[in-house]
Order: sequence, then C-alpha cells, then structure tokens
Amino acid sequence: MEPAVSLAVCALLFLLWVRVKGLEFVLIHQRWVFVCLFLLPLSLIFDIYYYVRAWVVFKLSSAPRLHGQRVRDIQKQVREWKEQGSKTFMCTGRPGWLTVSLRVGKYKKTHKNIMINLMDILEVDTKKQIVRVEPLVTMGQVTALLTSIGWTLPVLPELDDLTVGGLIMGTGIESSSHKYGLFQHICTAYELVLADGSFVRCTPSENSDLFYAVPWSCGTLGFLVAAEIRIIPAKKYVRLRFEPVWGLEAICDKFTRESQRLENHFVEGLLYSLDEAVIMTGVMTDQAEPSKDIIPFGNNPIFRYLFGWMVPPKISLLKLTQGETLRKLYEQHHVVQDMLVPMKCLSQAVHTFHNDIHVYPIWLCPFILPSQPGLVHPKGDEAELYVDIGAYGEPRVKHFEARSCMRQLEKFVRSVHGFQMLYADCYMSREEFWEMFDGSLYHRLRERLGCQDAFPEVYDKICKAARH
Repeated sequence: MEPAVSLAVCALLFLLWVRVKGLEFVLIHQRWVFVCLFLLPLSLIFDIYYYVRAWVVFKLSSAPRLHGQRVRDIQKQVREWKEQGSKTFMCTGRPGWLTVSLRVGKYKKTHKNIMINLMDILEVDTKKQIVRVEPLVTMGQVTALLTSIGWTLPVLPELDDLTVGGLIMGTGIESSSHKYGLFQHICTAYELVLADGSFVRCTPSENSDLFYAVPWSCGTLGFLVAAEIRIIPAKKYVRLRFEPVWGLEAICDKFTRESQRLENHFVEGLLYSLDEAVIMTGVMTDQAEPSKDIIPFGNNPIFRYLFGWMVPPKISLLKLTQGETLRKLYEQHHVVQDMLVPMKCLSQAVHTFHNDIHVYPIWLCPFILPSQPGLVHPKGDEAELYVDIGAYGEPRVKHFEARSCMRQLEKFVRSVHGFQMLYADCYMSREEFWEMFDGSLYHRLRERLGCQDAFPEVYDKICKAARH
C-alpha cells in the first residue's frame, strides 16, 4: 500500500501546485511535469485500447460486415444536409486536436460535421499484394498487423498516429521514398462519398480523373471511406549504413547518388550545418549483426517493457493540452515545415533554408515524383527525383518573424517548381498557392461534382490568409 499512498500524495501535491500557480503557467513553464505524469501514461492507455480493439475486430472479421452499413450512414448524413438546404460547408466530425498537424482547424466549429466512424483494416490480400483499409486506420495499426504476417507498406511513415486518410488527402510528414514516391503513389484505389451522397470507386483506369485529383485535396472533393494500398514482403531487420560527409557540394553529390541507387531500400540525410552531414542508407535483411547497439541491453525484453513505453507522447494529446498561449509561442518561435524541391536544386535550397530560418539539423528524404495528373507533379513530362527538406525547431536567424520568413521560403520553393506539405502552416496568397499547385483538374472536378457549395476550396482550409 505504501507505493500507492506515496503516489497519491505526489498527485495531490501536484494538483495543489497547479491550483496555486495556475494551469496555464504549468503547461508553459513546467510542461515536462505534466507530460511525464499524465500524457505519457495516457498515451499508453490509448495505444493499448486501439491495439486491442483492432486485433479483436480483425480476428472476428466484423469490420468488412459493418463497413457497408457505416458508409450508408455517411451517405444518409450527407443527404440530410442537402435536404436541410446545404446552408454550410461540410467537413469530417473528427476533432482537430486528434490530427498530427499543428494547425488548428477553426472551420470545425462552423461547418456541418459529418461523423466518419471508419477506423478498421478491411482486408489483406497477399496474392494481389493489397491491403484495403478505412481512412482512420493508423500507421500503428497497419504496422502491427502487416509485420505479424510478414508484409509491410512500401512507404511507411514512422509516426504511429498518422492516418491513411490524412496521408492521402493532405499528404504528410515522413511519407516519401526514392523508389516508390509519396504515400499516394502506393495507393491503387479510393472509395468516396460525394457531395450528393452518392458512392464512387476510382482507380487509375476507372474514374481516373477523380483518382488523380483526390491526393492533397484535403477532403474538398468528397469523403474518403476506403483505400486500397500496395504491400510488399517484409524482412526482419534493416541494415543501416551511416556515412559522414563534409562540404555542401560533396554532401549533395553523395545524397543524389545514393538516392538514384534502387538497391537501397531507404535513404535519408541529416544536415548539421552547411558543411556537415550524415547520409544514411538501409537495406532490408533477415540477418542481424550482433553487438552493434549503443545501449547493449536496449533490446532486452525487460528493458523494453519497463522503459520503452514511455516515449513518445501522442502529438494529439500534446495539442489538446497546449493552450492558446503555448500554441502562439510555437507558431511564432518554432518552425515545423517540409518543403519538396527538385533534387537538382538541393544545394540552392539548403542555402535558402540556412539564410531564411537557420534551423538545424535539417532532415533530407528523397522521393521519385511521377508525371501524373493532379495537384502535384514535375514540371516536365517525365518522373523526376525530388527531396523532402524537413526543418523542425527554433530558428536561429536574428529577429525571426514567422510570416515574413516563411513567405520568403515559400517564394523560393515556388520558383523551383517545388511544393509545401499541407500539414504545415502556409502563408501564401490564393494566387501564390495556385501558382505552386496545379489546380486545373481539381477545379474542373469541383465544378462537375457540385463541390462548390459542399466543401471549401483546399486553399481556404489550409492557408492562414484565408483563415484569419
């Protein structure tokens, strides 16, 4: 009983301290205490609940039976909205704090919320090498199931809370590959409920215009209700090679060459300054090399079960508890951005990041961008190698001001026919936004499918200029 009493006393003292200091003070100045005592255990409880739920649902095969009924419920909600006069735009009813994006979606309070209760894996077909999933299925769910049967996604983001729908509709961090492209490029079919309540399935050969317009559309063409995604055989381990490189020219040359080698399954770079980087390449293997861990007992089951659960806390819970003051501090004093630029412009891009925001380390992740219709494609008619430049942290430039610095960076990205990932804060005007993205197919489909009165334009959901 003594440990329980001690824990209760500590919790009581903490609550008294919060009452004296004020919750906002604690969340801003002593956030680690709140995270360690509350968010980390709560994150664990969330993960256990969703893992158990997903396992039970898949074993009982209840998801495929219930999927049709859930889709019909979404259709019913849309038709009721239409019968009631279509007075406001529609959006999903999923709370904004559950998304990984740091952006706060104020439209959730003014638009008609359509409840989308679709969070299950529907089917795994190893013969066709396809997994069919609902849009709220997370990368954690996919990983747990597929690896247990020896398969994986060709593009698998490491953040467990990222959802299939978010990665398709809005693209997302960590979703690129020098072999397979972006997450959307491993998808083979989408199923949607449209603005009139009808259901449609689209593939590269069936309703192909809609298939290519859906990625990056942020739910402004219809409600995604299922997706089919390619899977590939998985091996037990990944053999990683770390190579330090000095000098920006040598860094860019080495990174480009490794990104062009298809025998590499994974390629990443960490840039620590203009002249220092580590290039990492990985290949899947069934053979492990022993005694190479930094912590020799790091893979010991006891160590992993006692301490492995503690990190990381869920981003959604951090968002839920950050408060308006802390959100504004992050917005004005932190950068969280992924810019996609042609590989041939890497050196120029690194200099621009260095001068405009000066955030290190910078994450470099290559990907092949196919020449396909839609919002995002290369300038020419052939596939082109791009690089995702990720900057996350506190800028070190003097007198950093988020809006002016980011607009300068966005201007550079547009000038080299690059793209900004839409999970991040965007400061472009409407004209600048549609200069960056090809809206020809998107706008044509919005008119054909009657989306103008049903969903806001993607710019109005994404960009700060439209939301303030």
